[in-house]
Amino acid sequence: MFSPVIHRVVKTMRVFAADFLPRWEIFCRVVDNHGDVGVCWQLARTLAARHGVRVRVWVDDWATLAGVCPGAVRDGVEVEGVELRRWVEPFPAVEPANVVIEVFGCELPAVHVRAMAARKTPPVWINFEYLSAEDWVRGCHGLASPQTTVALVKYFFFPGFSAGTGGLIREPGLLVRRTREQARARVDWLRARGVKLPHEEALTVSLFSYEQPMLSALLRRWQMGERPLLLLVPEGRILAGVNAALGENLLPGGQTQRDALRVAVLPFSNQDGYDELLWHCDINMVRGENSFVRAQWAARPLVWHIYPQKDDAHHAKLEAFLALYCAGLETTEASALMAFWRAWNGCGDPAAAWPAFVRALPELERHARNWCTGLCAQPDVTVNLWRFCRHILEKTG
Repeated sequence: MFSPVIHRVVKTMRVFAADFLPRWEIFCRVVDNHGDVGVCWQLARTLAARHGVRVRVWVDDWATLAGVCPGAVRDGVEVEGVELRRWVEPFPAVEPANVVIEVFGCELPAVHVRAMAARKTPPVWINFEYLSAEDWVRGCHGLASPQTTVALVKYFFFPGFSAGTGGLIREPGLLVRRTREQARARVDWLRARGVKLPHEEALTVSLFSYEQPMLSALLRRWQMGERPLLLLVPEGRILAGVNAALGENLLPGGQTQRDALRVAVLPFSNQDGYDELLWHCDINMVRGENSFVRAQWAARPLVWHIYPQKDDAHHAKLEAFLALYCAGLETTEASALMAFWRAWNGCGDPAAAWPAFVRALPELERHARNWCTGLCAQPDVTVNLWRFCRHILEKTG
């Protein structure tokens, strides 16, 4: 007779091998342009690479998916161990996976939910939520929500920055790639993209943000600054504002020089190419969630343009992260960072806050490295998600 311990181990192995390893699926509706699909693609490719699972991703905006994953050339194609599928209506009758993830509350197709409920062993149903540093997240992370219309349970999974949350997406080998790429001369990386560094002491800034009404004044500040500044603008929503402020019609590949400011527009790239941009800049101005997390892995000073919400609800989310991020900063540098971030998010004048922010850069650079090191000490989100789902399958299998 097996001992109870061995019996439990054998049962766990059977569940793990038969029901857990093969099939996961992720559902994504594109709301924030490339941000939503960027999170889904990173999550899927990391699950496949780190855990060897077969992942199927359903996306309702194929053109946006192709922007971050050029391999998405047709419905059903497999890229990096991930099967990419078009989310269309009527939704096809397919067998649900063992783990079903709806990202950012996108609501699964009703026909698929019914198919999930019809399975002998119900799938683990995960609502993968938005990233937040707010205190309430730890209390809600992992909560079960029994459904009223079907015999299923949905679990809330919150990514986050500290213990008690789901963590952040960090694929295998990311930091090794970063170290290798940062050893490459910035001037060579720029030259390969047709961009000349205006001066060896020039400050290099990437700008990937939402529409910004205060942009014109900040560009004028950079134009009249004492230190040359190279502004790299990936193709995206902010480009129209840059052109309006400069009176230009810059397209991807275009460049212009205005006194101390040089502006270069970069063609939209895949995720790996965008990471390289972050790694080669002194400051990264990012938006939403996906580029925000990638900028933290870059270990460079950053500025976050948070996704605007109704009734300015996003300000509480911004303040929660500032409180967490600035905890290890000296008072002067923390004040400079907070003033510029708040101004960039509509609570102040970014141009007026810029000089203090630049003076703080040496300390902000050190802090960005330390912050990244601290995050790396925590399990990444796929490890936490894997463990969470395995625990549920052990109980139900």
